[in-house]
Amino acid sequence: MGQTTRRIFLLSIAATGTAMAATTAPAGGPAKVDEKDPQAAALGYVSDSSKADAKKFPQHAATQKCSGCMLFQGKAGDATGPCPIFAGRLVSSGGWCSSWVKKAA
Repeated sequence: MGQTTRRIFLLSIAATGTAMAATTAPAGGPAKVDEKDPQAAALGYVSDSSKADAKKFPQHAATQKCSGCMLFQGKAGDATGPCPIFAGRLVSSGGWCSSWVKKAA
């Protein structure tokens, strides 16, 4: 019977560790891209397309927003959505970066 008790004890320790790890995970899902992030800054990412640097990115047009980019993976009407350029993070649907490519009609 000592063997069964030890096995149950070890299983309960493993289960407790897993439960604790699950409760310490950040809630709320992926984080938004920070404009000051080195990758975001290099691509000229801004969460508001109207604030794109026109001198540095002359190809930017006021109508270009992340929601109209073929890389934006959010649903129509979503305030934010995933973008493979910024893996694991969310971009603003009204944002812009130099990787912007018009979504196919």
